[in-house]
Parts: sequence; C-alpha cells; structure tokens
Amino acid sequence: MSEPQPFLSLANAFSLQGELALITGGASGLGRAIAHAYVEAGAQVVLVGRRRDQLETAASELGPMAHYATHDVAETGKAAALATLVKERFGAVTILVNNAGNHFKKSIEDTDELEFRQLMDTHVMGAYAMTKAFIPSMSEKGHGSVLFTASMTSFFGLPKVFAYSTAKSAYLGMVRSLAVDLSPKGIRVNAIAPGFIETAISRKAMAGDPLRKQKVLSRTPMSRFGVPEDVGWAAVYLASPAARFVNGVVLPIDGGMLIGF
Repeated sequence: MSEPQPFLSLANAFSLQGELALITGGASGLGRAIAHAYVEAGAQVVLVGRRRDQLETAASELGPMAHYATHDVAETGKAAALATLVKERFGAVTILVNNAGNHFKKSIEDTDELEFRQLMDTHVMGAYAMTKAFIPSMSEKGHGSVLFTASMTSFFGLPKVFAYSTAKSAYLGMVRSLAVDLSPKGIRVNAIAPGFIETAISRKAMAGDPLRKQKVLSRTPMSRFGVPEDVGWAAVYLASPAARFVNGVVLPIDGGMLIGF
C-alpha cells in the first residue's frame, strides 16, 4: 500500500500556486480562458501562439503572472528549442495544455490531402511534439499534468468536419496511452471535451446556419451554449491537487449534450 495522502483543505485543493503552465493557442478563445483561470488559481502561465501581437496583448491583460513565447506547433522540429527557451526564461513547466488548433469545415470529398495533413500537423503532430518536449522537465520534478482540449467530435459524428473530427478523436488515444506511460513518472494526463461554447470559432461555425444552431440547442439538456470560463475552471480542477487521482479521463463540458436525447 502507498503512503496515505494528506486531506486537502478548501484553501489548497484547487490551488495552482508554484505551478508554471504552458498553454498552446493561449492568446484567444478557450486557451485564453484557461490561462485566465490558471492565473486566478495562482499559477504562472506561458502563452504560446504564432501571433506576437495577440500574445503581447493577452499577457498584458492577464498581468504579471503571464508570459508568452511565439511558436507554431506545426513546426514540430522546433518544440525542443522552445522547451529549452521557456525553461531558461521562466522555469520548469509543470502543466502543459495542448489546446492549439483550427476549425476546418469540409466533407472528405472537398478535403484535399494537403489540407488534411496541415490540420493533423497542427492538432496531432503538434500535441505529440509539445508533449515529448516538456516531459523531461516534468519527469525531473516527479510532478506534472498534461491536458488536451478534445471535442464533441471526439465522440460522435458531426457533418462536414471530417479532418477536425479525425484529429480530435486521435487525442483520446493519446490521453489513454500517455496516462499509462507517464503516471509512474508523476505526470497525469487528461482531456477536456468542450461542448458548444461561445467563442469566435463557434460563432463562425454557426454563422449563416440557423438550423445547425437550433439542432445544437435542442440536443443540449441545458438548452444554452457554455462560456469559455466553464472550460477554464474545469482545466484548473484537472491540474489541481483536487484531481490528484484523476488520470486518463476525458471530461465533457457540454451542458449534458453527450447524454442528451
């Protein structure tokens, strides 16, 4: 039997003080919401993305606990260099959020090979490279949390998102396998599966398609969209001491969509 774990108080169960979280796609949308919640929970955050201007603005608005580094996750050969740079400038990353991605709405007939490869490079290969690059520093500390942003398309079919659904479904296999391989090193691996959340991407996806919006709301028991903060606080929980025995799970933040009729 292992040593008994101390009982957590409310003051520290959800605290991320002393943690350094790196969030890909952290300058906007769900990544920004996760960063905001992490800062509120006491963590320092490093926002990663391609656009320096967005990163600078987001980090400035989040305050002195927020930093940034420009990086394109699809350039997988540069992930190790990013890990070295971040460690030298900000310290050892203990929370990695693989959130970077782009929405792509096409059927398989209209998706060419280059488009498919580009989307897989961003979502799947990008998450692979980032996770591999930051595992060593977590292993050295014997402590870490890796979080993937999955999707409703990880679980059921939606029309005309073939490539996106393929990439997000791949995340589930990555979570399960990594959870088994990395937990002996003190690293937990989990995912969040947002339902339909009010973001710029979701608004774009719904634009000009009132029937789709109606269908989404009709199969969501809470009959409304979520807000980015809902995802942010779920991400805090999964990275916090309160979830210290939670490993290899995918947590839906969907208003009940997955169990709705």
